[in-house]
Amino acid sequence: MSDAPFSAGRFPETRLRRTRRYEWSRRLVREHRLSTDDLILPLFVMEGTNGSEPIPSMPGVCRLTIDRLVGRVREAADLGIPAVALFPVTPPDRKTEDGREAVNPDNLMCRSLRAIREAGIDIGLVADVALDPYTSHGQDGLVRDGYVVNDESLEILAEQAVVQASAGCTIIAPSDMMDGRVGVIRRALDAAGHDGVMILSYAAKYASAFYGPFRDAVGSAANLGRGDKRTYQMDPAAGDEALREVALDLAEGADMVMVKPGMPYLDVVRRVRSTFQVPVFAYQVSGEYAMLCAAAEQGWLDRTAVMMESLLAFRRAGADGILTYFALDAARLLKETAP
Repeated sequence: MSDAPFSAGRFPETRLRRTRRYEWSRRLVREHRLSTDDLILPLFVMEGTNGSEPIPSMPGVCRLTIDRLVGRVREAADLGIPAVALFPVTPPDRKTEDGREAVNPDNLMCRSLRAIREAGIDIGLVADVALDPYTSHGQDGLVRDGYVVNDESLEILAEQAVVQASAGCTIIAPSDMMDGRVGVIRRALDAAGHDGVMILSYAAKYASAFYGPFRDAVGSAANLGRGDKRTYQMDPAAGDEALREVALDLAEGADMVMVKPGMPYLDVVRRVRSTFQVPVFAYQVSGEYAMLCAAAEQGWLDRTAVMMESLLAFRRAGADGILTYFALDAARLLKETAP
């Protein structure tokens, strides 16, 4: 080997590590940022007063009675979280084959929406539209001869959307995956005088194994039993079909679209973002949350670090908003670390 100093060309002239050397330079060249403006907090509401029930499969998440729910929503608003998404835990004696409790103006969801509005909290309220919290069979639509029927289900879903809008929700979020439901709901809302209510469509919702803890939380797992939702939710092997679903929902009047689950489908989030110039959301679902929390509890992962990294991954993939059970913790951390 030569004793001469290294010659030109032996070492790289372009060094991407230069901008990584300092914390300030990393901030300076950063492409993507996470803020509280990107977060939506899902919340589970149950009957009763002054009650809170931990959900074992979702560490740190509880079912809340309406009075406790209002306090949690206020906490979210105070942290700058722009919206919450509500999911009702319907008592078993109010679940029926036809899910008619979904259209009861005094059901748990509607009473929760009114309570938050009456409390004067300035926050977006996202109301889930699907029948699974209300049906004795746990399916998202009406069942005829063992099959979840499409068009009959649309009528009750549209009625459900109207009663929720009347109760004070600002965003209707159909998660049922029936064909044509966005158009039917949009027309029903407009006819009822709710033309200002937005529709956040679960446009690409997959028949995923990551929903288990959520079904525990709302009490639909036992109703569904060994059944599945593969005849209407998307096949996990399908990618191109997601773009068709999004295009149809936008044509029918969706204001925003969602991909669910989130991290296992970041490729779909990216494809939707690249194809359509519309607001795109992703749902970091219960199974994703539970996995990260469980690994952190075992000491295998740093909970805070993986929480923030996972949320930033959604932003990098192109999501404008993220539904996540980490929303409160992430918002607190972002507030603490804000310059």
